Amino acid sequence: MKRGFWIARAVKIVVIVAVALGVLGFFTMQLWNWLVPALFAGPVVTYWQALGLLVLARLLFGLRGHGRGHFGPWGHRGWQHWRERWERMTPEERAQFQQRFGQRWKGRCGSLDDRPPPADAPQA
Repeated sequence: MKRGFWIARAVKIVVIVAVALGVLGFFTMQLWNWLVPALFAGPVVTYWQALGLLVLARLLFGLRGHGRGHFGPWGHRGWQHWRERWERMTPEERAQFQQRFGQRWKGRCGSLDDRPPPADAPQA
C-alpha cells in the first residue's frame, strides 16, 4: 500500500513539474516575441528556444534560494541573528543603538514625528 502511494505521488510531482515547465516556456516565448523584436529588433523564438533560454538563465543566474532565503544573503537566519542580538542588549545599549541608527538614516526615511498618524489611531 505504501509503495503504491509513493509511486503515485512521484508520478503526480513529475506531471506537475512538466506542466509548470510547459506553461513557463510558453509564457517566456510569448513575452520574448512580444518585447524583443519590437524593442531591440531581435529574433523571434520558438517554444523550444524559449525553454532553452530558461535553462540558460538558470545556469547563468541561478534561482532564488540556495540558503539565502528571501531577505538577502542572511535569509531568515539573518533576521533571527539581529533579533537575538537585540534581546541580549541592555536597555542602555539599545538606546545607544537606536540613537546611532537614527543619526545614520536621518533624512533618508523621514522622522516618525513628521508622519501623519494612521487613520485608525485613537484621537487625543
